Amino acid sequence: MSWTDLEIDNNEGLEWIIEQEFDGERIDKYITECMDEETSRSQVQLWVKNGHVKVDGKVVKSNYKLSIGETVVLEMPEPVAKDIVAEPIPLDVVFEDSDLIVVNKARGMVVHPAPGHSSGTLVNAFMHHCTDLSGINGELRPGIVHRIDKDTSGLLMAAKNDKAHVSLAGQLKEHTVTRVYTAVVHGNVAHDHGTIDAPLGRDPADRKMFAVTNRNSKQAVTHFLVLERIGNFTLLQLKLETGRTHQIRVHLKFIGHPLVGDPIYGLRNRFDKWMEGQALHAGTLGFQHPRTDEYMEFEAPLPEDMIKLLEVLRNL
Repeated sequence: MSWTDLEIDNNEGLEWIIEQEFDGERIDKYITECMDEETSRSQVQLWVKNGHVKVDGKVVKSNYKLSIGETVVLEMPEPVAKDIVAEPIPLDVVFEDSDLIVVNKARGMVVHPAPGHSSGTLVNAFMHHCTDLSGINGELRPGIVHRIDKDTSGLLMAAKNDKAHVSLAGQLKEHTVTRVYTAVVHGNVAHDHGTIDAPLGRDPADRKMFAVTNRNSKQAVTHFLVLERIGNFTLLQLKLETGRTHQIRVHLKFIGHPLVGDPIYGLRNRFDKWMEGQALHAGTLGFQHPRTDEYMEFEAPLPEDMIKLLEVLRNL
């Protein structure tokens, strides 16, 4: 399977090239399996019916049978903007001025609305807190320059105007933004420090996941430093050079040290009594201010659930 991210009128676009193993499969079944667990087959059928899915440039029906070599494109429709409302959700604001806002996101909070998450997101909170947000990413992702996973806590920046958005997005693209994470992983990491340089793409065995692969992949680089070895666990500092989807989670699984509590790439979770989600925290974020060019760096302390987890592990 070939998979590519596209940008289509600020919507998320997905493209697949059909390979032999999927010859003859219904298109609605195929796309449902490619999407995340929150996307139902009836939702995919609605997208097909409304013309959001094309095969080799042509609109098809939900029962269309795929053939080898065909190109399937889904132009993901965004939820209706009127469904996205401002909500008085508390925010841990680390910095704010007329150009941008930096917040410490709680674990469990989704960054922006998507199918299955039309409320309770960081965007809903931003819309209540801020009267001005950049519009480059559309009505559903106002101000959003980058994301961190739902079950990852830590620092995230958002832009309040388009000029700031372009500047911050450009810094991310040029890999000049400082992004440092703290993680607890399974196993005793042998090397005190090192670099994981391994390309990431869709997992050919499970299209909802990512994996280290040379096929239809993008370069991904993560630097690590051992902070503490705790029995059969290790506390790591991780610095991103690139920022691919699930990069840290997949890289750590690749080297045999998955994140504690990772529900997708990790081992069976024995620690949900103390925390829900992976033990990963975006603790440092640094960038040049889009108006003044001054370098700014912010820190967010470990959340209470990770502190408790470390206490438990040290006393095993």
